[in-house]
Amino acid sequence: MASIKQFQVTFDCAEPERVARFWCEVLGYVAPPPPEGFATWDDFNRSLPPEDRDAWFACSDPSGVGPRLYFQRVPEGKVAKNRLHLDVRVGTGLVGDERLAALEAECARLVALGAVQVQVLLADEDNESCIAMQDVEGNEFCLD
Repeated sequence: MASIKQFQVTFDCAEPERVARFWCEVLGYVAPPPPEGFATWDDFNRSLPPEDRDAWFACSDPSGVGPRLYFQRVPEGKVAKNRLHLDVRVGTGLVGDERLAALEAECARLVALGAVQVQVLLADEDNESCIAMQDVEGNEFCLD
């Protein structure tokens, strides 16, 4: 049996392009160019039937290391806590006050992009500090 080499993370959301562009800013990802024959994504969307417009968007790590992120429009809104969330690793290798300062600086940057800070979890005997957050549609993620 062959081993899996790549995977994609899929988000259900109301506004795929809006959420995708938020995550591009968070992670330094890039949106793909519009499909061949179209100058912009708006041009591509206008070519589709109304019910298919803005139905999905994707972005990827420009270095090719991280997974592709795919955002698909779904009719229902978010009603419960995510069963899976992303940990954005901004404090790797840092401890104590230095780690917390790095997390808080990134938190401020993301809040300016539309994220919401939910809770600061301070270091204890077992874990370093992290910050629980929500993206522009309320999906939970952590600054770790």
